[in-house]
Amino acid sequence: MIKKIRAALISVFYKDGLDSLVKQLHDFGITLYSTGGTLQYIDKLGIACIPVESLTTYPSILGGRVKTLHPKVFGGILGRRDQASDLQEMTAYDIPEIDLVIVDLYPFEATLEQVSGPGFSGSKAEGEKLVIEKIDIGGPSMIRAAAKNFQDVAVLASKNEYAPFAQILRDQQGGTTVEQRKNYAAKAFEVVAHYDVAISNYFLAGDEWKMPDAAGRKPLRYGENPHQEAFFYGTWDQVFTQLHGKEISYNNLVDIDAAVQLIDEFQVPGSGASKSTAAVFAIIKHTNVCGISSRPNVADAWQAALDGDPESAFGGVLVTDGTVDRATAEAINEIFFEVLLAPAFDADAMAILQSKKNRILLELRSSRVKKNMMFKGLLNGTLVQDTDEGSFEKWEEAGGRATTDTEKTDCQFANLVCKHLKSNAIAIVRHKQLIGKGCGQTSRVDALRQALDKARQFGFDLKASVLASDAFFPFDDCVQMAHAAGIQAFIQPGGSIRDKDSIAFCQKHRLAMVITGMRHFKH
Repeated sequence: MIKKIRAALISVFYKDGLDSLVKQLHDFGITLYSTGGTLQYIDKLGIACIPVESLTTYPSILGGRVKTLHPKVFGGILGRRDQASDLQEMTAYDIPEIDLVIVDLYPFEATLEQVSGPGFSGSKAEGEKLVIEKIDIGGPSMIRAAAKNFQDVAVLASKNEYAPFAQILRDQQGGTTVEQRKNYAAKAFEVVAHYDVAISNYFLAGDEWKMPDAAGRKPLRYGENPHQEAFFYGTWDQVFTQLHGKEISYNNLVDIDAAVQLIDEFQVPGSGASKSTAAVFAIIKHTNVCGISSRPNVADAWQAALDGDPESAFGGVLVTDGTVDRATAEAINEIFFEVLLAPAFDADAMAILQSKKNRILLELRSSRVKKNMMFKGLLNGTLVQDTDEGSFEKWEEAGGRATTDTEKTDCQFANLVCKHLKSNAIAIVRHKQLIGKGCGQTSRVDALRQALDKARQFGFDLKASVLASDAFFPFDDCVQMAHAAGIQAFIQPGGSIRDKDSIAFCQKHRLAMVITGMRHFKH
């Protein structure tokens, strides 16, 4: 059964596409109520609109914080048309029936991105004030009220719904069915839940943390293994948009997070732009980097990353900071992988990559709100720590000679890669290509042996390569083994009481060694 709309309340931040819908409502003789900027916008269209202040007899007060929070607004939305007592009270208090609510919310996330980005010149306190003022109160309340009363009221909580809803009005002569209203109600609650979680995450980014409520909980197929139940709390669409593929799993998310953390190391914070004109491509497997390189273009970067360990790349998560073009897509399409993340995909590349229906393709957002805290649940509690920001605190040339320009570049690259390998970790790099790595080992010597074996397994010449370690060398055995294999330069945090042993060996054999003063354990 189609129910005619007689009155609509419209209060939106973004006016994109609103004009056509407003004209459609007007053409069907629907009474319009509105507030503030939306009211001015409708007036400029030459369409009659009643200010909410005329309904409530109260002006917008407290700097606009209170406009719609009034019984005549919420009574008009929540009043049950099949309840005689509700209708009697609405008549007694002169409350109009509001059959349609069109509300979008203050741009909380966009404002947070703005004040978190490099272009914001204000203080932290000024940024927080701007963000707090974009926490909408009346908007979510009206959306929830309208959605709750879907039996009588339709609600649009997104500008994406304007055009489809206008078509419904045209097809149904200004009315809606209860099935349509219930569908819009479900979408509206999703919008409010997303909004609430974004705000919750902002507040929880401080020193104290607790599990978000169920509003932001997304069930996953299962956890690390099929017998484990799993959920995701949060808003991953702040980071990426899924363009293709199957439902994202728990293990996918863990590797996707590792991939995003890694690729962010090679980008200008807050801009989504690469720190250089070259492209970086990386392959992640079980959160470890198994291949990464930087090359003049994405296709070459992919090939060099794959060459670093073509065996481990099978079933991995791929990430790049460049646009995936046709040549890259054709090359990638030759192997099996789970996920590919990139800031952009050419149309012909997408056509190739979508040939596998389960393959997950994710478009990275150009500006992402980075978390400044990390959480881990253990021992009936939660560990909280700052994220591992930065690469080194100092650049101390402590060896038998200074690093060459090429070695310096490779050491910086290797140090970033090593930061994203599980400890104990060793990364061997030559010409900005990872050619050997050891990770998750119980001794640093074992990590080095693994890294050297990996490099030899795939035929790499270790001469003129550099080595990064995530923590200090407790003895000089690692530098001796690496030098015997042909490695000429080292980068490590230092801090051992026996640092002098490794430094003395490098000085004796004219090897370069950089001390950074910053350890990068990752457990």
